[in-house]
Amino acid sequence: QVQFVESGGGLVQPGGSLTLSCAASGFTFRRYHMNWYRHVPGKERDVVAAISSAGGSKTYAESVKGRFTISRDNDKNTVTLRMNNLQPEDAGMYYCNRGQPWGPFDSWGQGTQVIVSS
Repeated sequence: QVQFVESGGGLVQPGGSLTLSCAASGFTFRRYHMNWYRHVPGKERDVVAAISSAGGSKTYAESVKGRFTISRDNDKNTVTLRMNNLQPEDAGMYYCNRGQPWGPFDSWGQGTQVIVSS
């Protein structure tokens, strides 16, 4: 059974930092590219960062380039998103899941909420 457990979100002031973590289980984690997704009510879920299966290739949404860093640990089945210089537009519910070309699993975790406000 595929499962994701996201953590690390919270309330932060503009310019602040957070580190999100995701623990994955139920599939062969090291075989798949992984994404961090952000969902804002009323909008589609967007990919903010992606990492290849071995971790050597990383891509970011234009809006977070230079501020977010994605990483993974294939021994621990975890993927991390370090977010610096957070801005109000970064707020939302963050999820991790499988990336392209397979697309996300049907199963999603509970997500972790990021709120950026002064």
